[in-house]
Amino acid sequence: MSSHAVVHTPVGGELMTPFFRKLLFFVALGAAAVLWRFAFGIGAVSNLNDGYPWGIWIAFDVVTGTALGCGGYAVALLVYVLNKGEYHPLVRPAVLTSLLGYGLAVLAVTIDLGRYWDLWKVPVFFWRWSGSPQLEVALCVAAYVTVLLVELSPAAFEKWKDGAHAGLRRLSEAGLRFMDKALVWILALGMLLPTMHQSSLGTMMLLAGPRLHPLWFTPWLPFLFLVNCIVMGYAVVVLEASWSAREFGRPREDAMLAKLSNVAFYVAAFWLAFRALEVVVAGDLSLVASPIGVVFLVELALAALPVWWLSNDARRADAAYQVRSALMLVLAGTVYRINTYWIAFNPGPQWSYFPAVPELLITFGIVALEIALYLWAVRTFPILAGGEAGAVARG
Repeated sequence: MSSHAVVHTPVGGELMTPFFRKLLFFVALGAAAVLWRFAFGIGAVSNLNDGYPWGIWIAFDVVTGTALGCGGYAVALLVYVLNKGEYHPLVRPAVLTSLLGYGLAVLAVTIDLGRYWDLWKVPVFFWRWSGSPQLEVALCVAAYVTVLLVELSPAAFEKWKDGAHAGLRRLSEAGLRFMDKALVWILALGMLLPTMHQSSLGTMMLLAGPRLHPLWFTPWLPFLFLVNCIVMGYAVVVLEASWSAREFGRPREDAMLAKLSNVAFYVAAFWLAFRALEVVVAGDLSLVASPIGVVFLVELALAALPVWWLSNDARRADAAYQVRSALMLVLAGTVYRINTYWIAFNPGPQWSYFPAVPELLITFGIVALEIALYLWAVRTFPILAGGEAGAVARG
């Protein structure tokens, strides 16, 4: 199916709903904490220390947030690499969620950096830095945000090309022509960059060495993180499609989501089997009996439950099970990543860490901002496929 066969329309309707106002309240709380952080330093709002220099802003906002933003990457693998054009209606909303997830991860990194004013030097003077996985992640994420902006630009061009402003009409026509010619190269970058930096997020915790518990420390961390982000990407796409269909009165693509859930089942089952087998082969199975082994078992159970649900054809076709399974896959992936970056990391008995209230407020604010921007975008631009423009959401 070509991109021209899919009709996207803005949702329209009132933006300032009660739910949207609640989101803005949390955004305001987070913004106040961010201003406090920049005014009085990172120590004024966080419990970060020399033992735990990476806290919730990295473990959740960046490491988990970018995985939740891999819907565009995961669906693009199906549509453009495996040539499954039937999933094309899911591409544009998936790219939007990817852009929001990655863009706000960049914001979280900026808040987390001690010398944030030097951040601009990373892409400009990249040859001065060591060939570390942190550098590769920084450069790839920055480049990927740009690629996502370009990928999503047709939504803006389509809105502007029929508008009253002559300059925007000309820009839109030129932009759409450029996208028709350059799309193959943009998609290639869109495939390459997440493959590189998602695996490198696993590589970064190899630097922890013995400080990372053996149940999580493995040379296969880069591979596990890459497959995990694909699982989470599919799950987020199912959740986004289900939620938008319900809230905005769009037609629900039950058959397509059932097939996507089938894909998610096989990828998640592979990840679960590989994760468990790696521990057995490495000879770390006896560590499961330790206190932190309970955390490991919970992690596996969270992944095993949706795999079991999706193993049945009838449940895969059931909308309720599609949503439940997707939620559990997101939760399982989130727990795995937070465990790797935080719970299973032990710098020594003299160090401890739990997020301070302002840290949590900033994280809640970033999540609320992502949802608010999504609502604004789908109401304003042709993002979602099908349905009638101007449909009123219950939000």
